[in-house]
Amino acid sequence: MNLEQLEYIVEIAKTGSLTKASQNRHVTLSAISQSLSSLEAELGVTLFSRSRMGAEPTVEGLGIIKKAAEIQQKLQEIREEAQSYTGALTGELRLATIPGPMNLLVNAVARFKKDYPQIRIEIAEKGSQEILEDIRKDKIDIGLIIMYENLVQKSVGLAFEPLLEGRMVVGVSKKSPLAYQKSITPEELRRQSFALYNDEYVKWFVNDFAATYGPVNVMFTTNNTDALRSAVREEMAVTIGLDYSFIGERHLPSGDFATLELDIPGQQLVYLGSVRSEERHFSRLSMNFTSRLRYEIKAIHERSLTE
Repeated sequence: MNLEQLEYIVEIAKTGSLTKASQNRHVTLSAISQSLSSLEAELGVTLFSRSRMGAEPTVEGLGIIKKAAEIQQKLQEIREEAQSYTGALTGELRLATIPGPMNLLVNAVARFKKDYPQIRIEIAEKGSQEILEDIRKDKIDIGLIIMYENLVQKSVGLAFEPLLEGRMVVGVSKKSPLAYQKSITPEELRRQSFALYNDEYVKWFVNDFAATYGPVNVMFTTNNTDALRSAVREEMAVTIGLDYSFIGERHLPSGDFATLELDIPGQQLVYLGSVRSEERHFSRLSMNFTSRLRYEIKAIHERSLTE
């Protein structure tokens, strides 16, 4: 038995497939299969039931796979403990965010990378549900999403942390007559065409708004932020999003936005939040970055209020 074999069976259990496990571990399918067969022969136990549908842990295999995952976690803790003595934080950090807070995340990453140049960082831009699914499948370490009560309650096995309280606002072109207003009423908003980012909370908010105040004209929904900026900039539509999504937009080449408060009483509290797996080890690297992210978001938000 060796550590490589233990890593392979944990990966097979996560993915439910020898093929996917081989791809994730960057080895051949034959190598994964031979390693598994060798370990099963040594232990005298069948760890997975294999079929065309994939690989499912056996009853006996579940306990052994759990122990293998615990060993992996302890090994990672040993590495992190050693790094704490040398002061050299290393490793890989996989991040994902909904598009609105991307500039907030990039600022935190840039400063973090300056302090810890040996860290490898990947950033992806995705929708909330895709981020949650990727965390469950161990494809990313930390996600930034819109966090609200219903989402948190139904997301078992995930840990959420609110980072920044937000409220829904309307983004309009600075060339629009609406840009001279501080707020917009539901009646005024209903007369506009909407270009919306394809996010679960935004869709829920617009549907709830329509149910309360009457039908609205949604020109399109998209996950392409350039398309949204273009539609708003050229006064073809307005967009709706959380206020922190617009922080920094005025500093971008396409930042021709003004934001209006929604004149709607009793809006639900919503947060920009971080999310991670509750079941997997939260590494020292991830903890350090989350602390930095929390600080950077607070600092950027406070600066935006004074500008």
